[in-house]
Amino acid sequence: APTAMLTSRGPALCTALRRAAPGGLASFHSSARRCRAARVAVVLSGCGVYDGTEIHEASAVLVHLSRGGAEVQMYAPDVPQMHVIDHSKGQPAEAESRNVLVESARIARGKISSLAKLTTADHDAVIFPGGFGAAKNLSTFAVDGKDCKVNREVERVLKDFHKAGKPIGLCCISPVLAAKVLSGAEVTVGHEEEEGGKWPYAGTAGAIKELGAKHCVKEVTISFPAHVDTKNKVVTTPAFMCETALHHIFDGIGAMVKNVLKLTGK
Repeated sequence: APTAMLTSRGPALCTALRRAAPGGLASFHSSARRCRAARVAVVLSGCGVYDGTEIHEASAVLVHLSRGGAEVQMYAPDVPQMHVIDHSKGQPAEAESRNVLVESARIARGKISSLAKLTTADHDAVIFPGGFGAAKNLSTFAVDGKDCKVNREVERVLKDFHKAGKPIGLCCISPVLAAKVLSGAEVTVGHEEEEGGKWPYAGTAGAIKELGAKHCVKEVTISFPAHVDTKNKVVTTPAFMCETALHHIFDGIGAMVKNVLKLTGK
């Protein structure tokens, strides 16, 4: 019987398989190489929409990366916040100061590193969630608009990933970082008119154009809520730039993450 034959010839068969597969039995059993998971860096800017990272956006990014099978490492610059906002009042908390890295660790559940340690060699892509921290702590856009300066480490990371041809994902207000640092990049922050309050931050699109980037009008609730700049490998989505239901924002961020992972080729 075939089973008896295999049993009796087991040692000889194993030897033959080893000779046929240079890597041994392990490589023989692997008819195709397993694809390594994409390694994605997520850069945070604090904890809380008005003075740091928008928490829902960060959570959506992490959920979609998890669903996509990515390996994630979170980073934040080790610098003081521009200021601290009392989120219950929407006003600055006088005489209070916080550190961006320390606050970001709340979202990362403690598993976070200084942005100075982020290198392209360790990652296949980088993603920046939004929140006013991107415009206050990662740059001075909230104060200086088109004349803003970008945090030195943030600028380095954006330029290094761009030079290496590795994808960059940004959502909400954070596309202004790419607009400032990457000449000629195409990004979206949604619409260019407020439309009765539906797009309360529509003026950002004008500033993006003044920075020398191309702004592409995108929805947040329909089939194509992310813009893919294939030349620069920059993927952006409006997220909370639009007043809409949370699940639409979640899905839009999912489209951004999906396209970032696709561009990694993993």
